[in-house]
Amino acid sequence: MSAPETVDRVLLTASVVLIVVAGAGLLFRIWRGPSMLDRAISLDVCAALIIAGLGAKSAFARDAFYFPIMLVLAFLGFTGSVGIARFIAVRDRPPGRRRTDGGPRTEREAP
Repeated sequence: MSAPETVDRVLLTASVVLIVVAGAGLLFRIWRGPSMLDRAISLDVCAALIIAGLGAKSAFARDAFYFPIMLVLAFLGFTGSVGIARFIAVRDRPPGRRRTDGGPRTEREAP
């Protein structure tokens, strides 16, 4: 094995170790998170760690098979984060601004 291949293998191994350590910290945050928003952000980071793990596996195997899967996971993680953020924004809205019909409040409406 040549020197560049050895350096490549060491860096890939270090990246996998860091991904595993980050995953352990992430599971701790999901389990102990003080709020629902902390858990939601942790699940978003979980999607990013899965994508990073697939990228490391692709680099180890020198195969581009997982790239479309990584793209789909990134899209699903983004849409999931937006959905959770919208849910939390509606849930945490002050009581005076809530409407039953879901439409925006206009200036012509009586308070």
